[in-house]
Amino acid sequence: MAKIEHVQIYGLAESIFRSGYPLRKAAPTEEEFLQEVAEIGTALEAGDKENIHIKRAGKLANAKGGGHDQFLSGIIVNFDMTLTNKAWVEAERYRFLTFISSMSTMHRVAFFKIRECCSPHTSQDAIAAAEAMQQAYHDIDGTTQPERKKEAYLELLMSLPAGFEIMAGMTTNYRCLRNIYEQRRRHKLPDWHVVCDWIEGLPLAEELIVPALGIGR
Repeated sequence: MAKIEHVQIYGLAESIFRSGYPLRKAAPTEEEFLQEVAEIGTALEAGDKENIHIKRAGKLANAKGGGHDQFLSGIIVNFDMTLTNKAWVEAERYRFLTFISSMSTMHRVAFFKIRECCSPHTSQDAIAAAEAMQQAYHDIDGTTQPERKKEAYLELLMSLPAGFEIMAGMTTNYRCLRNIYEQRRRHKLPDWHVVCDWIEGLPLAEELIVPALGIGR
C-alpha cells in the first residue's frame, strides 16, 4: 500500500519570516533574524497561529495571483514514499519533486517478493505471470545460456504490473506539494489519496497549502 515515512521538514520558520521581505525597508540584522525565527518556532511548537509572521504567511499563501506564495519554496520536505509504478509515472511530472535515491527494479527485480510488493488492486493473473517469469529466470543456467538469461531478466523487468510498489527517498517543498494537492486531491488513483491525506497533516498545511484551493475529498 502507498505510504509516506521518515518525514523531515526544514526552513519552515525561516521561510515564514522571509515572506515579509517584500515590504522591508532594510535587511534584517543577524540578531533580528535569529530572534524572529526563534519566536516563530516557539509559536509553531505551541500551536499559536496568532504570531504576526504566521498570520502574514497565511494571507500571502492564499492570495490570488502575483506569486505571493513564492516563500513556500523555501520550506523543504524530505521523506520516503512508496507508490505503485502507475503513480510513479505521474509523480515524475513534478519538476520540484526530486528523487534522492530509490529502490531499484533494474538491480533487484529477480529478488523482490512480487506478490508482497503489489497493490491490492493488482490483477492476480498479472502477479502470477510475473512470479512465473521470475522463477523462469532463476531456472536458467547463466553459464551455459548467458544470452537467454539476459533476455529472461529483461522480460521480467518489462512485465512487472503497474500495481508493483517501490519506495524512493524524495525531496520537495511546500509550493510543489500545494500544486500536487490541487491536482491530485480528487484523483482516481488511491496512491494520491494517501499523498494528499499526508499533505493535509503537515505543519501549517491548513494555513499554507489547503484553504485557498477549496478542494474537498
